[in-house]
Amino acid sequence: MRPPISPSAWQSERRLYNTQPWRWRSADSGIQLFADTGRQLIVTDPSLRSLIVSCGAALHHMRAALAALGWASAVDYCPDPGDSDHLATLHTTRRPPTDAEIEMAAAILWRRTDRRHYLPKPIPARYLRSLAAQVSARGAAVRQVPDTLLPRLRTPMQHAVAAHATDRRYREEIAHWSGHDRLTDGVPSRNAPAARPDGEIPVRTFADPALLDPANQPDAAQWLVVGTTRDDRRAQLRAGEATSALLLTATELGLATSVQTEPLGVPDARQEIRTGLLHDCAYPQSMVRVGWSSRGSAPLADTPRRPIDEILEV
Repeated sequence: MRPPISPSAWQSERRLYNTQPWRWRSADSGIQLFADTGRQLIVTDPSLRSLIVSCGAALHHMRAALAALGWASAVDYCPDPGDSDHLATLHTTRRPPTDAEIEMAAAILWRRTDRRHYLPKPIPARYLRSLAAQVSARGAAVRQVPDTLLPRLRTPMQHAVAAHATDRRYREEIAHWSGHDRLTDGVPSRNAPAARPDGEIPVRTFADPALLDPANQPDAAQWLVVGTTRDDRRAQLRAGEATSALLLTATELGLATSVQTEPLGVPDARQEIRTGLLHDCAYPQSMVRVGWSSRGSAPLADTPRRPIDEILEV
């Protein structure tokens, strides 16, 4: 008996430029996840690392949705040495869902990427511990960046922004995937705020931003760096699962989140983060801004979704 696959299973908000670079196949052997490398960002993500992390986030979303429907899942990672695009196979068994599993799956429908300023309101330490526990439970580690080390984050992010500012191919790629209102993918103008003021930690700027940001002062966002001790595909998938669990748990707690990955696609900037913040003990795979949504912020619109028949084969 095969589990029904809920549409919420592929509503992952953790994907670079909303490219949704995955394919699912329901087969006798299980539910198979494949990388859709035709949707690779050649300039932004030349090594496919972020694409694999994004697929790991989709994998966690699928597992969370299945669990809420009463299906426990076990994963075979990278099960086919002859097919590098075959990232995972899920094997399911019947099991009643727990309250925590139902709440995790419900957060999939509410989670949005909020790139605006957050409130200057601290996050309780117990909330940050809950986020860290979700990451460690999935084989990754998370580093909370204290205020004293924010310069070690700001500098590589500024380096990445400067490198991309003069890269014509990068600007063409980001213009292709943002600044419009396509129905199936990309970052629409309505979900992209303007560039942050000088002096703040820069975040990726998209084409033709149209999202109003009511805040006019630095916020109290916390920066969390998710890393793994290895940098192979299995580790990148696990980092994606850990990032997804972090994002959904933050949503359950009422926190706003935004994944920031621009410097991780620039080798020198990524190495600065690995050395300066992770002390060469882990490879940074994703970074997440966490905070409280600013009062007066308008609700965020849904992001576009690819049609189900494009990403699911039965």
